[in-house]
Amino acid sequence: MKLPLDRKRAREAFKRFVCAYDLSDAQIMLKVRHTYRVALLCERIARNLRLSAEDVDVAWLCGLLHDLGRFEQVKRYHSFNDANTINHAQLSASLLFDEDDIGARPLIRKFIEDDAYDALIRTAIEHHSDFALPDGLDEQTLLLCHILRDADKIDILRVNVIEPDEVIYRFSESEMSNSPVSEQTLRGFYEHRTLMRDERTYPADFVIGHICFVYGLVFPESLALVAQQGYLKKMLKRSFENEQTAQAFREMRDHLKTWFAQHEPENIWRKTADSTITTDDTNAEIAAVRVERPFGKHRSRYYPSDPAFCPSVVRRP
Repeated sequence: MKLPLDRKRAREAFKRFVCAYDLSDAQIMLKVRHTYRVALLCERIARNLRLSAEDVDVAWLCGLLHDLGRFEQVKRYHSFNDANTINHAQLSASLLFDEDDIGARPLIRKFIEDDAYDALIRTAIEHHSDFALPDGLDEQTLLLCHILRDADKIDILRVNVIEPDEVIYRFSESEMSNSPVSEQTLRGFYEHRTLMRDERTYPADFVIGHICFVYGLVFPESLALVAQQGYLKKMLKRSFENEQTAQAFREMRDHLKTWFAQHEPENIWRKTADSTITTDDTNAEIAAVRVERPFGKHRSRYYPSDPAFCPSVVRRP
């Protein structure tokens, strides 16, 4: 990188990007919050790995950019379901790097001027939601992919606790509370692996699918963050009217407590505050997404100049 990453510039570019979307939409604001958290988590993991300042910046930037496609996905389809709509990771990469107009600079240049890391960033973003990474990635690319994928999984656990089921899954509270659990989903949980989409049938299966993200985490720091933040335990303690499902979750909670004792070196599976990435870390970022004019004086598909595209953000209580 020719110069240290200008994070202020990147943050401003992200704010202006999201102002093209309806910030009164709960799914859009979910992704704003998620984006800032993933960027912070990428930085935390990269620092723990003692990467260079440049590599920490690139990891942080990937977190900031990884879900740009989600905003367009929600706008078009009002859904996070890639299987029924569009691959949001590939859309994110396309929005950033593909040029629609002859001679136009790609969107990525709004965030960072230097193109030295373009291939690395594109690959990490394009594959961050793949079930498995492709073969043949070089060591540096593989490392960045793992950092981004771990950070994304960690924050999805938080999203499951903080956000309503209807916003995440499009299931009502009653549908989730009365949901059974499929045998194949439980089998995957006890086999200690992440689940394919077609292994999930009922609403509760989708929660278990996210719980299983913990089995796919690569770095010890990622496991430590999951234990410290406590969202996984809260997911496992959620209440169900369906007694068989409630019992299944109690048994899974006991199983994961033992699993963590074996896999997390400091064995910090206990009730702890979210002391590593606090709410205050993201509140200022989220509240700063305001009505802003697009770059320069020209309109674009990314930054409509009409303020109606960007209502003020209401701080989440």
